[in-house]
Amino acid sequence: MSYDTATYTDVDPAAPGMHFLRDPLDAETVGLTVLEADAGWSGMEHDHAEDDHEEIYLLLEGAATVTIEGEAVSLEPGDAVRIDPADTRSIDVDADDSLLVLAGAP
Repeated sequence: MSYDTATYTDVDPAAPGMHFLRDPLDAETVGLTVLEADAGWSGMEHDHAEDDHEEIYLLLEGAATVTIEGEAVSLEPGDAVRIDPADTRSIDVDADDSLLVLAGAP
């Protein structure tokens, strides 16, 4: 049996509030990010067409809006959204103390 562990709060943020766990967990095919942010935080618009990664965003606390191909999808705690690799997406955090888990893989 082989496994790795990590605590996201022990991982230096790669961007404000974004803790990338792929490397600390030595993951080969799946990316995992924890986002802690307050209202007003916005992520850059991007896609993953080149690396063929779909993503799933799960909101655990707070409120957020994910814009996918220009369509705003509001998330409340417990909501998740899956995004095709080629679709553009961005995250806007709508409430203080929001917590999201972002996963991506081919």
